[in-house]
Order: sequence, then structure tokens, then C-alpha cells
Amino acid sequence: MLSSYSFHRVTQCPVLALSYSKFRVQTRPCIFSLNRSSRAFESNFKLTKNFLVLFYFGFDLQKLKFSCFRYDGFSPENPKSEYIDHFLPEETVQPEVDKSSPHKRDWKSTLPEAADAVLRAVGSRWTVPWTAETILKVMLLWVAAFWFMGSWIIPFAAHMAGLSKDSLTFRGQALFSLVTDVSEGLTGIAILHRCLSQFHPLPSDWFKFSLRGKWVFDVALGCLMFPIINRLSQFNLNLLPVIPSAPVTLSSVEQSILARDPVAMALYAIVVSVCAPIWEEIIFRGFLLPSLTKYMPVWCAILVSSVAFALAHFNVQRMLPLIFLGMVMGVVFARTRNLLPSMLLHSLWNGFVFLDLMR
Repeated sequence: MLSSYSFHRVTQCPVLALSYSKFRVQTRPCIFSLNRSSRAFESNFKLTKNFLVLFYFGFDLQKLKFSCFRYDGFSPENPKSEYIDHFLPEETVQPEVDKSSPHKRDWKSTLPEAADAVLRAVGSRWTVPWTAETILKVMLLWVAAFWFMGSWIIPFAAHMAGLSKDSLTFRGQALFSLVTDVSEGLTGIAILHRCLSQFHPLPSDWFKFSLRGKWVFDVALGCLMFPIINRLSQFNLNLLPVIPSAPVTLSSVEQSILARDPVAMALYAIVVSVCAPIWEEIIFRGFLLPSLTKYMPVWCAILVSSVAFALAHFNVQRMLPLIFLGMVMGVVFARTRNLLPSMLLHSLWNGFVFLDLMR
């Protein structure tokens, strides 16, 4: 038991002011905050007596908060005592996480995303250094050279050599077609090179022809479109049938097939499966399609170049299948940035048509 003197000294001490804590936490003991720099604590003996007094009067230590005043910083200019309060932290309450199932997405919201994914898969635009004037000039010169070479230059050269196309044999006609097609293609490439010479060197993805790359899968998918193209061809013939009053004539290719001349058929196979795909893909997919991406999206450039490709064949009864075929080859070229896959696909389609004629 403490003496009256000890009790008097403790109760008169201005250092410790007892106050009830604002928070009641029953699971943790109270934390005492003692300022070691205070002059009030003269020794550990006085601190021990303070605790004994607290237990003597039966105070609940878990309800207490000690405020330690520092008299060193007290001044007339700053009459307010500086104190440090230590409170026990409250129990952290974690908010409930909404684990409800996500709202099912509507098909209307997923449709634009699917369309964007398809457009991204088609490919991005090319870097086009020339303007629409150059595009128009190249295409007009190519069409004029194609017509002038096939209708005037080659027939005139054959006439000067004493040859007439109508008097030629099946093999002679096949050779004549091969020479004409090669001349038209080389003239078109010469015009293209001459018009674009001022823009050299061209970017690396222009007129690319490479065996590298993962383009076999794209060509295989393109081949799966052949039955659809064949159906469109039949639909186009039913939509725009041949006029009955017009005389039906067989082409030189069909005449050679009916005659079963192997040499003539081989020469025609080279024309339709090798020469034509090379020249047409260079001008329509290699030049026209990338050039149009300067003024329109890639998918729109594919469509416009496909229509131009169909019009260049001058055959209304084959317009729809040629447009669809041009779109398929345009998508393959835009995805691979390589002329070899589109040329191969073009060659396979022409070979498919040629074999169908031989049956």
C-alpha cells in the first residue's frame, strides 16, 4: 500500500493527465505514449509509482489515453500546449466485392468489334509517294498500251511478215496468242517503271515478291472460294444471258481444245496460267490497290481495284465472278504484302477454268 506522501506526489504531478479514450477496443491493450524528452519524468521510479496509483484506484487501463505535454515548446507567443495523441486503429472493414456474374454482352455491341477485327486482319495502308494524277496516268496508259499492242502492233507485224492469223494452224494461233500476251505484259511493266522512276527508291513493301512468309494458309483459304466464284459465274449468266440473235463463235482456245492438239493446249495453258496472272497482278494488286489506300480504307481499295480488274476483261457475263475473284486475291495480297500468293491464286483459278473447258 502506498503512503500518503507518495499519493500526494503522484496526484499533484502535472505530467500525466488521465482521459478516457474515444474508442473502446476490447481485444487489444492500451498503448502508452511517453515523451522521453519531457522534464516531468525524472526517474523510472516515479513512472512505476504512477502505474501503481492507477491500479490502486481500479481504473480500466483499456479505457485510458495518456496525453504528454511538452513544456519545452511552451512560450507566450505559443500558449497552446503541444501534445501527441495515440489512438488505437480501428478494425479495418473490407468492402464486400460484387461477385455477381458480369452482364451478358449484346450481339449489337460485339458486331462492331468483330468488324474492326476483320478489318485489322486485312492489313494497314501503304505509304504512297505519288498522287492521284500518277495513278490515273498509269492506268490509262496501261489500258491504251494493252489495246494498241494487241489490236494494232502485233497484227501489223504479223502482216508485214506475211502471216495471217486466220490462216494459222491451231499451234500457230496458240503461239500468236502467247507472243501477243507477252508483248502486252512487257509494255505495261515498261510504262509502270517509267511513270514511277521519279519516286525511286520505293518503300520495301511495294512490288514485293518473296517465297518467305506464312502465305500458304491464305492461298488455301482462297482456293476454298472457287466453288462460290463458280456459282456466281452461273448466276451472272442467268442474270445477263447471251443474246440469241448474236452469232455464237468459238475462241481459238476452245477450237484448240476441241482439236485435242497437245502443243496448242500447252501454249494456251502458259498464257492463261502463267503470263496473264503475272501482268494482271502487278498492275491491279501490285500498283492500283496500294495506291488507292492513300485516299480510302484498305477494304474500299480492294473493292475498287476488283471492279477495275473485272472491267478490264471486257466481258459483262463474267462481271460478278471476276469482282469476287479480285476481292479474294486483294485480301490475300493485303494480308501478305506479297505478290506471289495472289499470282499463285490467280494462276490456280485460271488453271481450274482451263481444265473445266477440257472436259
